[in-house]
Amino acid sequence: MITVYHNPNCSKSRGVLAILQERHVPFDSVEYLKAPPSRHDLENILDLLLDAPNELVRKDRLFRELALNEDDCKTKEQIVTLLLRHPKLMERPVVVKGRKAIIARPSKRIEEFL
Repeated sequence: MITVYHNPNCSKSRGVLAILQERHVPFDSVEYLKAPPSRHDLENILDLLLDAPNELVRKDRLFRELALNEDDCKTKEQIVTLLLRHPKLMERPVVVKGRKAIIARPSKRIEEFL
């Protein structure tokens, strides 16, 4: 089963869901801002992530407003703690399939993952 952590306001998230639907691939979707991942979920995502762990953290306006920098998201524990406090900082969409996970940016990246 595939799980997609997404934000429906994000075009990349909508793109991934559209690709999965077009291909008739069954998946579960989690709107991570409405139902933030638990510590266990975040640790699991980081353990399975094929991307660099710090890529799970969005380096956007909120990141800068919180006066964060790369040193604040170097370790797994730092990343998990940061995302538990500020779920909006989680990069999206995150796709988990079996024992692997990716950040599907751009959306077409899901195609190589399937």
